[in-house]
Amino acid sequence: MTSATGYARRSRGRPKVFDRDAALDKAMALFWQHGYEATSMAHLVEATGAKAPTLYAEFTNKEGLFRAALDHYIARFIETNEALLFATDKSLEQALGDYFGAIARFFTSKETPNGCFIISTSSALAASSEDIAHTIKARHARQAQTITRFLQQRQQQGEIPLQCNIHHLSDYLCCVLQGMSVSAREGINLTSLMRVVETTLRILPELIKN
Repeated sequence: MTSATGYARRSRGRPKVFDRDAALDKAMALFWQHGYEATSMAHLVEATGAKAPTLYAEFTNKEGLFRAALDHYIARFIETNEALLFATDKSLEQALGDYFGAIARFFTSKETPNGCFIISTSSALAASSEDIAHTIKARHARQAQTITRFLQQRQQQGEIPLQCNIHHLSDYLCCVLQGMSVSAREGINLTSLMRVVETTLRILPELIKN
């Protein structure tokens, strides 16, 4: 082996290891910003820096990559915010205030596209993407289930009157969150979203009475 050949082999080094989490971060941001339909595998290859065969081997196809990005979003952001709801040392108002406030800051963060990944991608889906729509709907239902579970716990603890319909209250709070996401997507700032949070908390005593 000549010295030139040996140098060439050494300079190649080891093959680059595929970083799944980094690729999902970039794919998530792309889907989040442009939607499922408008994002192609070519876009995803360019954004992640991975080769197409690598992405296909890891995720099968664009739909598989989207599902993985969706679960990545839930694990990275939603589960972190949900933990604020179930802090046992906080009152009903404090827990909801911390949760809604964290979501307001998240929806307007400069580090990610504005609004909610789930709501933003679902609103741009074509009618032909039934499987993806079903997946998004199932994941989105988790938020309502989490809020309902939180409210049921607080009702059992006596903070919410027994006559209050927990499911109706949960529906209302979920609609507020969805409205916050849409408003953030359209450019509303954090200060304005926090006013929405403050208003929601201010009328909460009347909401739980009815």
